[in-house]
Amino acid sequence: MSATATMPELFPKLFSPLRIGKTTIKNRIVSSGHDTGMSVAGNVSDQLVAYHRARAVGGTGLIVMQVSGVHETAQYTTHMLMATDDSAIAGFRRIAEAVHPYDCKVFAQIFHPGREIMESLDGSRPVTYSASNAFNDRFHSVPAVMPTALIKEVIEGFADSAERMLKGGLDGAEIVASHGYLPAQFLNPRLNDRTDEYGGSAENRLRFLREVIVAVRERVGDDFVVGLRISGDEMSEDGLVLDETVQVCSALNDDGHLDYISVVAGTSATLGGSVHIVPPMTQTTGYTAPIAGKIKDVVDIPVMVAGRINQPQDAELILANGQADACAMTRALICDPEMPNKAELGQVDDIRACIGCNQACIGHHHAGYPISCIQRPETGRELVYDLPNPVVRRKSVMVIGGGPAGLKAATVAAQRGHAVTLYEAGRRVGGQVLLAERLPGRAEFGGAITNLIAESQRSGVQIVTGTQVDTALIRDKAPDTVILATGSTPRAPSIEIADDPVVLEARDVVNGADVPSGRIVIADWRCDWIGLGVARMLAERGRKVTLCVDGYMAGEMLQQYVRDEMLSAAHEAGVEVIPNVSVMGIDEDTVYLQHRLSGQPVMVDDVAATVFSLGPIPNNGLQAQIADLGIDVTAIGDCLAPRTVEEAVLEGLKAAWKI
Repeated sequence: MSATATMPELFPKLFSPLRIGKTTIKNRIVSSGHDTGMSVAGNVSDQLVAYHRARAVGGTGLIVMQVSGVHETAQYTTHMLMATDDSAIAGFRRIAEAVHPYDCKVFAQIFHPGREIMESLDGSRPVTYSASNAFNDRFHSVPAVMPTALIKEVIEGFADSAERMLKGGLDGAEIVASHGYLPAQFLNPRLNDRTDEYGGSAENRLRFLREVIVAVRERVGDDFVVGLRISGDEMSEDGLVLDETVQVCSALNDDGHLDYISVVAGTSATLGGSVHIVPPMTQTTGYTAPIAGKIKDVVDIPVMVAGRINQPQDAELILANGQADACAMTRALICDPEMPNKAELGQVDDIRACIGCNQACIGHHHAGYPISCIQRPETGRELVYDLPNPVVRRKSVMVIGGGPAGLKAATVAAQRGHAVTLYEAGRRVGGQVLLAERLPGRAEFGGAITNLIAESQRSGVQIVTGTQVDTALIRDKAPDTVILATGSTPRAPSIEIADDPVVLEARDVVNGADVPSGRIVIADWRCDWIGLGVARMLAERGRKVTLCVDGYMAGEMLQQYVRDEMLSAAHEAGVEVIPNVSVMGIDEDTVYLQHRLSGQPVMVDDVAATVFSLGPIPNNGLQAQIADLGIDVTAIGDCLAPRTVEEAVLEGLKAAWKI
């Protein structure tokens, strides 16, 4: 099949219209509700408007805005939307007016987290409310039992908030009962031990959610879409299971007040369950589709599904199998807002695929910043980088280094109209991503480089590999400007080494260096994916691995869901972890460590080899030499200061934007 095949040949289901209640969406691609970190004082901001407009321009059929709190006790972060008074109406109207011109429909989520509160407004631990006193494992909070009067207030808050969305010109409201939030806390017999009309029997446990749905429907009428988001399986030891959710959805379908059900997986309440809120690359593509299919079997309203659906072909297969009527492709749209238009035109090779790294999307949200994407730093920065920026004078640009930073800089500079040549010393471009993709469970990370290479080629960048750039070459080519993206080199350990122990660097191990049998100590200063990844790699090769971490925990610098998945895999592989230690010395068979907090010595005996993952050193020796030639030079990425792919790509964008 040709890459330029027309849409009906490629994705007939995905690009067919879908009727939801009395509203029709033009295709089956949904940007589902997700925190953006772009609200200001609980209200819609200019950046949030620009963010959603970009996805509407890109061809998305339906946008579901992030959660809006329905009651003052619902504010689970300091940077969420609130719909508790009429000041919210103007913000909803701004979003509607931004996306409707592109034939994109927009709903918003109405939300109360119950006991799932992440933070307070002033730093003190807030009072949380739930159906009962069942404690929260993830946030270590014990909720207060929600009194009946507060229940009635919250139900009224759901209705009030939905009415404000209607007045703001939105097309629908989605009641959030997913991920162990308040409605699910009432539904769950293992959490709800009430003895009043809201607890006990299945009918009573369903009462809260039923009353919310009825109150919302009565307030907004029949023309406004009312939907429900629910976890088909909370995938946690005390969470709702699929059979229970199927029964709930069947009963609510029979009530006749809902227009659709949006199915997800997981719960916020536990570390294991929360992984499924934004599943990382270790989860299989579309793994929640069979769960949605079970719910679709018992309802006669449209069913949406979310869960690592990052390519149009994956969505088409789910729809063709009858497992859902629409697919939430949220991170795919964060990574490439133009994905729907590209898919509809048959330009599938041009789609920048999400790799499920979670670093700049949910990772930014958890850190309190607006979301973005490591592959597309323009996301979350639309107010700057979605504006035209053509060149005033075409320049010759030399980019030295073919890692993520260099590739992004070269692409953006060429897109703006400059003549760009990229030089890479190795035989392949890709930088350290070529190492990252070799680690267990990280193969998909290589997609970041695949995407960047394709974009640079489409932009007209000339790529020269196997060429070590020196001042003679720079003089010969006489570029107008140079972008230096030469990366970093491993740092040798500065410790006492006696006898002749086997000492390796993590990059060498990933590249296939021989590692002796026996116990291997990994000295992990970086606390990122490298130490954990190499530990698992060696454990799966039969080595006995001790991961010595110079931090509170292995993977400390990673996004929580990614870290938790990697910690789980390392534990299953038998990796021993010693936190808060630094290596002081090694000899033939012993590693000598010091506990960072107590200062006490720690020793690991019978060691066959020690593998170091230390902070690398910038490889920036050319910078001063280029400046001496009188040529403008900008250093980016690791050669400026070693960090991650995210910063490398962002700095590539910024450097090229200024030329």
